[in-house]
Amino acid sequence: MTQNETARGLVHIYCGDGKGKTSCAAGLALRAAHSGMQVVILQFLKDGTSHEMQALAALPNVTVLAGKVCEAFFWNMTDQEKTATRRLHDELLDKAAALPCDLLVLDEACAAVNLKLVDTDKLRALLDRSDRPETVLTGRDPADFLLDRADYITEMVKRRHPFDKGIPAREGIEF
Repeated sequence: MTQNETARGLVHIYCGDGKGKTSCAAGLALRAAHSGMQVVILQFLKDGTSHEMQALAALPNVTVLAGKVCEAFFWNMTDQEKTATRRLHDELLDKAAALPCDLLVLDEACAAVNLKLVDTDKLRALLDRSDRPETVLTGRDPADFLLDRADYITEMVKRRHPFDKGIPAREGIEF
């Protein structure tokens, strides 16, 4: 391994149908921030107002960017809302790529790729940069081009979940 390769950040993917992908990424972001690292978190398809994102955003060396233009789920979005969402995601990805950081979290990047709500060429270019920071991507069903670039792949598997019994998400636990 060359010196340049050891200086380059590694790529983590937290994927699967189980609970905890964003929480894992948030935990790593908290660890990095408290060790003095600059952290940038980009949340695709989310508004950045979850309790863990609010707590992280309050830290001086953490920037949280969020890309949600409407309350509708993807399958209920109009074509105009999908276009606006993709435009916002692309703008935020450019902004995140330009910010100096040691850790970059791309939350729900897998969903944004699968739903064609982000420019995959921009994402590939970011992951292929020689000065890439440590990078975390989350979401279900990561595309092959993401898996091919990953150094860590952690799959969360749902064995049992209260939602299956009709128990809704609870504040402070699931969000």
